[in-house]
Amino acid sequence: MSENSSLFNNRKFTVPMVSILLLLVLDQWIKIYIKTHFMLGEIRPIFGDWFKLYFIENDGMAYGMKLFGGGKIGKLILTFFRLIVSGFGFWYLIKCIRNDANWGLLICIALVLAGAMGNIIDSVFYGVIYADINHYLGGWFEGQVVDMFYAPMWEGHLPEWLPLWGGQFFVFFSPIWNFADACITVGVAVMVVGQNTFFSKDELEKAFGSSTPADTAEDSDSPQ
Repeated sequence: MSENSSLFNNRKFTVPMVSILLLLVLDQWIKIYIKTHFMLGEIRPIFGDWFKLYFIENDGMAYGMKLFGGGKIGKLILTFFRLIVSGFGFWYLIKCIRNDANWGLLICIALVLAGAMGNIIDSVFYGVIYADINHYLGGWFEGQVVDMFYAPMWEGHLPEWLPLWGGQFFVFFSPIWNFADACITVGVAVMVVGQNTFFSKDELEKAFGSSTPADTAEDSDSPQ
C-alpha cells in the first residue's frame, strides 16, 4: 500500500477533511442566504436585543479588523496573505496526520482552516459572483466578506462620573462576525487552552516526526 493510499484511509485524515468541507458548506450557506435575503445594513432580532442578524460587508479581517491599511491594495495583500497562511495550514495538518498527532489538535487546525477558507471564498469570488447586487466595485480577489452575527453583551450610556468616557453611549462586544470567524476563534481558543497537551514535547515530536534539537544533540554526543 502506498503512503498516499495509507493517508487517505486514515480516520485522522478523513475526519478533519470532512469537517472542513461541512463547515465550509455551512458557512457559505449562511452567507449566501444573508446576501440574497437581506438588505445591506438590515437588522433582524433573533433573541431580543441580545442576539441579532445584522448584514454588513467588510474588506478586513475577522470581526472587521483592518490589516495592511485597507483599500484595494490592502485588500489584495490580505487575500493573498490568507491564501499563503492556509496553504501552510494544510501542509501542517497533513504532517500532523502522517505523524499521528493528537485528535484535539487536528480538529482545532480543521476549525481554523475551515474559517480561513470560508472568508477566502468571499474575498476571491464574491466581487464577481454578486457583482449585480454588490454595493461595492470589485473583481477577482476583491470581494468583501459577509458578516451577520451581532451579539452585544451590554449597551447603554456610561456613568457620568467615569473619567473621559462618562455619559457616552457604549456597546460591550460590538463586532459583527460570521460563522467562519467563529470557527477560527474556537479553534485558536481551544489550542491555547489545551496547549500543554497539544504542544507537549511528545506531541511535538509526533507532529513533526523527529526528535527535538536537544535530543539530537545528546545523541550526537553519545559514544559510538
